[in-house]
Amino acid sequence: MELDSPEKEVEYKPVVLDDGTVKLKKKVNIRRGGKSRSGGGQFELRVRKDLEGKGWIVDKWSNNLDLETGEVHPAKRRFARFNANMGVLTIGTGFPDFVCFEKRGDLYKVIGVEVKMNGTLSKVEKDKCAWYLENEIFSEILVASKIQEKKGGKISVEYVDVGEILKRMR
Repeated sequence: MELDSPEKEVEYKPVVLDDGTVKLKKKVNIRRGGKSRSGGGQFELRVRKDLEGKGWIVDKWSNNLDLETGEVHPAKRRFARFNANMGVLTIGTGFPDFVCFEKRGDLYKVIGVEVKMNGTLSKVEKDKCAWYLENEIFSEILVASKIQEKKGGKISVEYVDVGEILKRMR
């Protein structure tokens, strides 16, 4: 006895990469990536408005750290292609996402804020945070994560100090 099962036809889209090679991507994954990117951007704006509401002066951090040389350099500009011949030049791809200033008397407190939807940092990001703190680029670095009490409920922002995360590292 043979069972006939309807086979799903997976739809692929050919995508030309920056180096000129062609790669087939699933259309479902392309849609999922677009939703994820837009959701992350919206949450980043929410964090920025939250920090500004708390009295911080917020700016996009446009530098990155090379861990091998230990140098801070301007972040690479990234061309995000969304059509065969169209795209957007993204400038703010530095780590952390924001640099924030708060006036304290005659001095300013300078912190870095990395926005993560799920609140988890990769090992490289943790190493970069440790370097920034050791070399006193920032007095502290916060990780902003999304907290939602129930599905469809109010979204709030939770800030965790990277010092606590680094203590848990082995």
